[in-house]
Amino acid sequence: MQRALQLADRAQQEGEVPVGALLVREGAVIGEGWNRPIGSHDPSAHAEITALRDAAARSHNYRLPGTTLYVTLEPCPMCAGAIIHARVGRVVFGATDPKGGAAGSLFDLLPSDHRFNHRVEVQGGVLEEQCANQLRAFFRARR
Repeated sequence: MQRALQLADRAQQEGEVPVGALLVREGAVIGEGWNRPIGSHDPSAHAEITALRDAAARSHNYRLPGTTLYVTLEPCPMCAGAIIHARVGRVVFGATDPKGGAAGSLFDLLPSDHRFNHRVEVQGGVLEEQCANQLRAFFRARR
């Protein structure tokens, strides 16, 4: 999660909401990403999506089984869908997102929606205070 926080710093330096993500398989980082929707003019360029794209390109496969996604903010519904389609095995996130989280806060798509053909193990609250403080400070400075 420390690396995800560093990637979130990169997003913030680029004027983006500070969210960072990385994908790990067997202890090795196979993909990294940070929020880039403003700079890339791409509404889907959330940290999770950019990390999944990076990992898929490196792996030469859009399926990423046996991986863990570390992200500083609870994934939104769009990212949850991409995580499910990529067959990510586990998501570890920092701060909860009560306004748009899809891993238990607002929606419960990842861990328990049995309508999907893939389930994702979820662990939230890892370095939660650090992750939440980074986001709060960013939005406070913008107001």
